[in-house]
Amino acid sequence: MKPEQFKCIFRCVAAIVAAALAASAARAQQSLPQLEEQAMRAAVARVAPSVVKIETVGGLERVGKVLVGTGPTTGLVVSSDGYIVSSAFNFAQKPSSILVGLADGTRTPARLVATDHQRMLVLLKVTVDELLPVPEAVPENEIQVGQWSIAVGRTFEGREPNMSAGIVSGLNRIWGKAIQTDAKISPANYGGPLVDIRGRVLGVLVPLSPTSGDDIAGVEWYDSGIGFAVPLAHVNSVLPKLVQGTDLKPGIMGVSLNGRDMYTKPPVIVACRPNSPAYKAGLKAGDRIVEIDGAAIERQAQLRQQINRRYAGDTIHVAVLRGDERIERDIPLVDQLDPYARPFLGILPRRDAPADTAGIPVRYVYPESPAAKAGMKPGDTIAGFDGEAVANRDALVERASGLEIGQPAKVELRRAGETLTVELAPVAEPTAVPAELPPAREGNPAAPEGERPQVGQFAVKIPEFKNECTAYVPEAYNPRVPHGLVVWLHPPGGTKDEDLLARWKEPCDRLNLILLAPRSGDPARWVPPEVDFVAKTIDQIREHYNVDPQRVVVHGQQAGGSLAYVVAFAHRDAVRGVAAVDAPILGRPPENEPAYRLSFFVTSAKKANFAEPIKAGIEQLREMKYPVTVTDQGDTARYLDDREFAELLRWIDSLDRI
Repeated sequence: MKPEQFKCIFRCVAAIVAAALAASAARAQQSLPQLEEQAMRAAVARVAPSVVKIETVGGLERVGKVLVGTGPTTGLVVSSDGYIVSSAFNFAQKPSSILVGLADGTRTPARLVATDHQRMLVLLKVTVDELLPVPEAVPENEIQVGQWSIAVGRTFEGREPNMSAGIVSGLNRIWGKAIQTDAKISPANYGGPLVDIRGRVLGVLVPLSPTSGDDIAGVEWYDSGIGFAVPLAHVNSVLPKLVQGTDLKPGIMGVSLNGRDMYTKPPVIVACRPNSPAYKAGLKAGDRIVEIDGAAIERQAQLRQQINRRYAGDTIHVAVLRGDERIERDIPLVDQLDPYARPFLGILPRRDAPADTAGIPVRYVYPESPAAKAGMKPGDTIAGFDGEAVANRDALVERASGLEIGQPAKVELRRAGETLTVELAPVAEPTAVPAELPPAREGNPAAPEGERPQVGQFAVKIPEFKNECTAYVPEAYNPRVPHGLVVWLHPPGGTKDEDLLARWKEPCDRLNLILLAPRSGDPARWVPPEVDFVAKTIDQIREHYNVDPQRVVVHGQQAGGSLAYVVAFAHRDAVRGVAAVDAPILGRPPENEPAYRLSFFVTSAKKANFAEPIKAGIEQLREMKYPVTVTDQGDTARYLDDREFAELLRWIDSLDRI
């Protein structure tokens, strides 16, 4: 064969092979969606015998504002002898009876055995004649971001389960407790499995929230592409405890950390709750937590992830730095702490400039208080507390906050050149407002030379918000004098600046207060995103003016008062008082903590539109041991009259009591 003929034949064969390969690739490309569908159907078919339908009867129709228990939901077999796990959301209404529909159509009653309150799961038990199929769990170290994930439920009519496909979009979410998926998750598949492409179970689907642990937390992400599943491998690890009927609860160590930015700030303890595990282990304010169970801790978020994934009853090994000393302790976590009651010594310090005097001069001694019974007097200077010097008022506040009610403390005093030591046993903080108070300082320090910040009435602008805000700073503002800050949140309809200043200008000038009046975008109502706007106006004033951190008050009427609660609860490092007029609390108050002093001034009226919710909120705050001063306005709710307004001013003026 001639070379030319060989080349021609070779080219023809190559063309035929190339065409065949291209056709084969095209056929494979065309069949890929069908192959994926077949794989998903096979995965669901593999897990389907372990997926059950759950129906509840009786109980509440609503939990809070969320409608629950109105239809069937899903569960997953986790033990062949009849144990089934499901989402706690499905049982928030506390049903009187539970029916489980098995994969073969059999319906049988079930009882609730135990609840995992940390990961919001329940364990049910049904009686069966034959062993139930148990699915295979994926080891947690094999789960990867980007892999297929299929959410499976059994709530619709028919024998086939319902499914929604997506991918694993995150690991160790909700503080290390859950897998995240973008498959659509809703009450139809809460309690059901999230499976991989092989039909193995990645986790049990639950609604979860990074900011709340309520039974219905996270339901707001219904079908949003943000869904969570507790790894089945973890469920299996705690199953023996649940089978025994033991409820699992979040573990608490009992420390408070300061600052809003948990993702950058180091985990430095600012207070330990009295009688908490951390307190009993000897941890103290100023300790920096550097390690939990061998895992390095550099930021507050890392500490929260380590604690929030554990249960009450678990023991953690904690390492802290106290100066240059490394201290290690084994700390058992608990499920609850006794409500914290702020200890009260019975003094109100003067607000002299730090350079004016060494120690903390006493402005006022509360009658019948521990300080009064120990013989302390106005004019005394506090120099030491429990054997250690205290440099200023805020240091004394921090030291006193760590005491238990009734725990004796020794206070070193200076009086007319003489040094005295008295012993005080703190009591719970009173709520009565003094009828009158002496001046907060002896004279005023000389104002520094140079340019002062803006004074008088002016507008405050936050670039990322269209909302308006007015501020008033006394004309005689002295940067060396700490000023209280009152944030006024208007009722529906707003408040005119001239009316606001007519009421507040004189007390601001007399009592060294700055007034801040943010406005809602819609004058008729406040909306939740405006909480951040209010917080940023506070930050801006604190950045440019000498604001007393112990006298920052958010004050509002009606909807403005309700928002005041929200602002204070969300920004506990900045706010020290809430003054709410004719306003119910929105949401559940956070725990009272030593690091976050928070007091309340609340009005009530018998015939107010929200009389019962306001009353319930007052009782809730008192049960949590917050100091609550209540002003009874009789039958009709209104803004404060002159007597009530004067009482509010004295309340603000005494927020730095110790």
